[in-house]
Amino acid sequence: MRVAKERSGQDGADDDGALTGGDGGGEDGYVPSRRRIDREAYKRARSRRATAIAAVSTLVTGAVLYLIVVNAPGWPRTKETFFDGEYAREALPKVLEGLWLNVRLLLICGAAVLVLGMLIAIARTLRGPVFFPLRVLAAAYTDFFRGLPLIINLMIVVLGVPALRLQGVTVDPVVLGGTALTLTYSAYVAEVFRAGIESVHPSQRAAARSLGLTNRQALRFVVLPQAVRRQVPPLLNDLVSLQKDTGLVSIGGAVDAVRAADIIVGRSLNYTPYIVAGLVFVALTIPMTRFTDWVTARMDRRRAQGGAL
Repeated sequence: MRVAKERSGQDGADDDGALTGGDGGGEDGYVPSRRRIDREAYKRARSRRATAIAAVSTLVTGAVLYLIVVNAPGWPRTKETFFDGEYAREALPKVLEGLWLNVRLLLICGAAVLVLGMLIAIARTLRGPVFFPLRVLAAAYTDFFRGLPLIINLMIVVLGVPALRLQGVTVDPVVLGGTALTLTYSAYVAEVFRAGIESVHPSQRAAARSLGLTNRQALRFVVLPQAVRRQVPPLLNDLVSLQKDTGLVSIGGAVDAVRAADIIVGRSLNYTPYIVAGLVFVALTIPMTRFTDWVTARMDRRRAQGGAL
């Protein structure tokens, strides 16, 4: 038995490292074994090889696509119409000026969507027969605005509301366009919140009630914090979509980034400003998309490790 233990300890030291006394192995006396050093060197070599292959593959793919595009019969005309540097320089300042309207719409509509979506989700999850009419209205709201195309919703609100000539109702296309965006996206966000609320196990609510909390307190302090944490990635994805769709308010005449590009296109009959506006939206969207991916990966790691979300 003693020999087996000594042999087992020796094998472990050979595999992972050895503990040595004195000043030979640093503060804790740890010296990695030769096998571990070789294994880590092999992993680094494999990582460098994979990176090099990926870089070469990307360069080859990009070169092939470039050659296909530039050798197309209509490339000279396409380059002149969509990639004219002079029109790009002219459009960029105006597009950036209009982009400030899109950013403000994102901030204001995003906050309104989160609040309204949460209220609708809570209404759909209320219990008891007394809340049946409220649940029906909330379900009808989500079904209607999730089924109605956003572009049609915008046309109805932006063009239809001013036609009613209601006293005291604004006809500002920015306000009306933001209202249409809020109506549509709150229906989607409400379903995200509802899925999060229903994903919380009923035992959580029962435990809160057993501790003396009311239904409202259990919902506020126990259920909603867990539901919102679990639904952060899809909520961020909805905000990314909202950020792009703020450009649709231009159909009502609001001068945002898209409308600013459209004005130059209408005057010059050159479509380069559209490319500029598209690239600006992409540059604005990528950071939020990467942040969403980071949050999703972080939550997946914590879930895999058995930690709290």
